[in-house]
Amino acid sequence: MKLSRPVSWFLLAFGVWSWIIWITFVKNLVKDGSGLAFDDAGDPTAYFWVHLLLAVVSFVLGTVVGAIGLRGVRALRQTS
Repeated sequence: MKLSRPVSWFLLAFGVWSWIIWITFVKNLVKDGSGLAFDDAGDPTAYFWVHLLLAVVSFVLGTVVGAIGLRGVRALRQTS
């Protein structure tokens, strides 16, 4: 399968964007002071674990999508 140049760059940009957004989200989740992510004893709550799982899945999907885009960009450069 051959990806077009715009699609390859879009997928690569999506992977990078996903990492930027979710790293920021995890940093904010760990520093949460509202009481949602950690209880009064400082232990993680269900909110924390669910959102951490969401972030990990998004990291994996962003990495896979970005890798597909990177392979597409590299393949286009080799044929040019």
